Amino acid sequence: MSNNLSFWHLVLNADIVVQLIILILIVGSIWSWAIMIQRYQVLKSAKTEARAFAKRFWSSGNINKVYQELQHNKHKNQGLSYLFSCGFREFMRLRKQGELHGDVVLEGVERSMRVAMMQESEKLEHQISLLGTIGSIAPYVGLLGTVWGIMASFTALGGVEQATLSMVAPHIAEALIATALGLFVAIPAVVGYNRYSRLVDGVLLEYENFQDELCTLLYREAYKSEISEEA
Repeated sequence: MSNNLSFWHLVLNADIVVQLIILILIVGSIWSWAIMIQRYQVLKSAKTEARAFAKRFWSSGNINKVYQELQHNKHKNQGLSYLFSCGFREFMRLRKQGELHGDVVLEGVERSMRVAMMQESEKLEHQISLLGTIGSIAPYVGLLGTVWGIMASFTALGGVEQATLSMVAPHIAEALIATALGLFVAIPAVVGYNRYSRLVDGVLLEYENFQDELCTLLYREAYKSEISEEA
């Protein structure tokens, strides 16, 4: 009887509906782990890039030089460096148009960087919501397998006069497997969703802090130009 209750024996001899539910849960588990591995690499790279660029930017002392370097290395122009490029490009565009008023320049730079921030946010958050979805529905999918397995066990009892444990045990075991597998899929997905959501928030906070500092810096530059023009 112990051999008949082994995991693979139960799965291979389970009802087609239970097998389909188990297959869905296995696919969901593989999918969620693939997302977590890929997002870990992306977020780690984004955090490293943000800190490296911020360090290079503040130690440079020459905004134009940093901008020109980024224009010659387009493949590196992402994350925080992309945010800076969009803001400084708008700043230069307004300067060329002869717009020196600090408030107008600041508004244009903030608008440009806000759009860039939304684009970078979408890149960082890509597929993370799927982890939450998988974590939410996996227990219910497992519960469906549980209910179906229990129904099958009652069906098996309906055609016999004397019920034995060997008749119902396989169906109950199938139900428990579906429940356990649903939790096995859901728990890592929920943990991953919460973890990566916090990581994304941390990276975006670094972006926002840099954006505020850059806007202040460019506002001062515009204000100096405005004073010089009036003089």
